[in-house]
Amino acid sequence: MRLSLLDVSKNKKIFRFINNIEIMATPMPDQQYLWNIFQGVDKDRSGAISATELQTALSNGTWQPFNPETVRLMIGMFDKDGDGTIGFQEFCHLWKYITDWLNCFKSFDRDNSGTIDKAELKTAFTSFGFRLSDAFYDLIVKKFDRNVANSVTFDDYIQICVTLQSLTAAFRSHDKDMTGVITISYEEFLIMVVRTMFHPA
Repeated sequence: MRLSLLDVSKNKKIFRFINNIEIMATPMPDQQYLWNIFQGVDKDRSGAISATELQTALSNGTWQPFNPETVRLMIGMFDKDGDGTIGFQEFCHLWKYITDWLNCFKSFDRDNSGTIDKAELKTAFTSFGFRLSDAFYDLIVKKFDRNVANSVTFDDYIQICVTLQSLTAAFRSHDKDMTGVITISYEEFLIMVVRTMFHPA
C-alpha cells in the first residue's frame, strides 16, 4: 500500500504542528487558581479526575455535552500512569492544552459563531502547513458535524486536530527518506490507524 501526504516531510509548519501541540501558547495559569478548579471538578474527592468528571466540567459552547471521544483522547494524552484518570499536575497541563486550542479555535472562527465551518477549517489547516482537497474538508465536516449545521464545535475541532496530528506523526515515522510518500502493508496500515485511535500521540 503506497500512501502519499503532500509536503508532510518537508513542511516546517507541519513539523511544528506535530511536535508542539501548544499552538498559540498561553502562560500556565496560577497554581492556586487551577487547584480550586481541580477540586471543583473532582466530585468524588478521589484526588484524581475521571473522564466522566472532566466531561461534566467542560463546555463546547452549546447545550450539548462535551464530546466524550474528545475527552477520552485528552485523558489518554495526559494520563501518564495509565489508570484512566488525571492527577493535579496532569490536569494543569491539560488545562493549558485546552486553553491553547480554544485560542486557536477562536482565531479561526472569523464570524464569531462559536463553530468552525469548512472554509474556516481549511484556513486553519492551511496555516498549519497542510494542503488538502476540498473533498477532504467536506468529509471531515460531515464526519464531525454533530449538529447537522455544516460546521464543527470546539470539542470536535480538538478531536479533528488531535487525530490529524497523530496520523501525521504516524505517517512521518514510516517516511524515513522524508519524501512525503510511504509504502506499507495492509496490516501496517491497520496498526497505524488503531494505534492512533486508541493511543493518540
